[in-house]
Amino acid sequence: MRLIVLSFLLFICTTTIQAQEIAVLQYGGGGDWYANPTSLPNLIKFCNENINTTINEKPKTVTPASIDIFDYPFVHITGHGNIFFSAEEAENLRNYLLSGGFLHIDDNYGMDTYLRKEIVKLFPNKELKELPTNHPLFNYHFKFPNGMPKIHEHDGLRPQAFGLFERDRLLLLYTYETDLGNGWENPEVHNDPQEIRLKALQMGANIIKYVFEN
Repeated sequence: MRLIVLSFLLFICTTTIQAQEIAVLQYGGGGDWYANPTSLPNLIKFCNENINTTINEKPKTVTPASIDIFDYPFVHITGHGNIFFSAEEAENLRNYLLSGGFLHIDDNYGMDTYLRKEIVKLFPNKELKELPTNHPLFNYHFKFPNGMPKIHEHDGLRPQAFGLFERDRLLLLYTYETDLGNGWENPEVHNDPQEIRLKALQMGANIIKYVFEN
């Protein structure tokens, strides 16, 4: 009987440990929300192997207006083009963020102009603030003393990380002119050097760990 109970408890613990989930946002507007299909699976694998996470290897897909979004502590957004939130979607996303959720938006080059207008819909009274290089995000597990790493060159601009905050809690992270997601993709997709891919994965792991623990 004792063996049965112990086996049951082990099953419960294992199930709980394996319950971590992250998702990608399927947004409207015509942008390619599905860009970088290998990036999140590779980041998840890296995190599980290096920072002791137990994230489901296959990320889920969720829409902005869905109640299911509240099941995921971390939702990722990427793409190259237009992104649009309806009033209903913006309200649901705002409630999700204020209830403890988190959005990571990684500009895959080309969505910045559209994205900034949609962020205003989420929080009309908040402004994106650039994270300084001494923000804990850049030192949470792996060390980035100069802040956000540059993964891909587009306009030759410096990489930046912007955040929206509710008091001291980071609700939303917008990574710009870095293209972390490209660095997370399979090596043959962009032929990035291993050291560049490693920087991207390490920065992604910092983001995941920070969000899961704060």
